[in-house]
Amino acid sequence: MSTKIFLGLIIFCASFIQNSDAQNDYRVGLLPAINVNKPVGRGWAVNFKYELRQFALQGDYSTSPESTFKYDLSDFIFIASKKVGLNNSLSGGYLFRLRGTTVIHRTIQQFTIVNSYNAFRLAHRISTDQTFEPREPAEFRLRYRLTAELPLNGESVDPGEWYVKISNEYLNSLQDESYDLEIRLIPLLGFEFSDNNKFEFGPDYRISSFLESSPRSVYWLSVNWFVKL
Repeated sequence: MSTKIFLGLIIFCASFIQNSDAQNDYRVGLLPAINVNKPVGRGWAVNFKYELRQFALQGDYSTSPESTFKYDLSDFIFIASKKVGLNNSLSGGYLFRLRGTTVIHRTIQQFTIVNSYNAFRLAHRISTDQTFEPREPAEFRLRYRLTAELPLNGESVDPGEWYVKISNEYLNSLQDESYDLEIRLIPLLGFEFSDNNKFEFGPDYRISSFLESSPRSVYWLSVNWFVKL
């Protein structure tokens, strides 16, 4: 896969973000994560992910940004998955979130389809989750994510090679009869050190609250390390 395709994807993402900048408020932050996966036999695998959020800037598009280094939260995510076909898997799990002194719980259910083609891999993920936070109504979400992974050399991603991964996700949320939609666009550049070790980084753009009020944007710098045991 040539670098022209990668540059084209980045230009597309930049155009999408620029066209969405009519909203007022935005925040910028860092989103590092470590993801550990362990196959346990008979098509089963367990996954642990740790992710934290650190904000760096906030403001609106009519004024200069304000520096605001602020730790937001930490997520501890545990997922068990089972292959139910050649390309399909079912997953269930639990998220434990710490935000200050508040503890938040979330249950997760997922169905994933992964299709491999000559020059790229395409993954569909449909998931639901239920979030329970003290003194807040329960939140119920339905999510769909489409992810394309493209090698920058040859027709497959091999150890010692770079690749690009671009995801587009639609997240529907219902909380106390209040509905919201969040759209995410995440173009990442990755490097595969080995079959069990890879690294990805890039922007993670999210826009929400645009259905009934002023849209809100969050720009993350996503940094991910994947380990397979």
